[in-house]
Amino acid sequence: MSITIRPCGPRDAAALALVGQATFLETYAGTLPVADILDHCATEHGEAYYLRALAKPDHRLWMAETDEGQAPVGYALLCRPDLLTLSEAGDVELKRIYLLHRFHGSGLGGRLMGAALESARAAGFGRMLLGVYRENERAMVFYARQGFVEVGVRRFKVGARVYDDPVLARTL
Repeated sequence: MSITIRPCGPRDAAALALVGQATFLETYAGTLPVADILDHCATEHGEAYYLRALAKPDHRLWMAETDEGQAPVGYALLCRPDLLTLSEAGDVELKRIYLLHRFHGSGLGGRLMGAALESARAAGFGRMLLGVYRENERAMVFYARQGFVEVGVRRFKVGARVYDDPVLARTL
């Protein structure tokens, strides 16, 4: 199956929400309480969230979609850091890099990461930050392979619960 990665525009908000909700459920079903998953998906992965993100000049989004049918299968979101106590001048945050489970191990995650890294370098950023749920072992391994190292911890709320997530960084 052939996959294209392209920049997103306002017409992509519904597709981004679909992939965001699907991958969040896929990743955290059985790990987080369903009420927290539903709340997080409604607020942080709703179409309105992506419409706002797409309208912000400091946000960049890329969609991975099948060439046949243009079905969305993943995306990456780059923005100004929301990790204020850990960020420095010249930092950018990889807020999300999501990929449907059946595409894990295909190299597509690396391609999405490459698009984000290339854009960050071209914009003159010196370091990329991201936060990740420590128990998401697949993500932790992927980020380590991409050259990210732990630089701190952030408090991250999902539904009614707050988690201490590692913040990872990579020099660009």
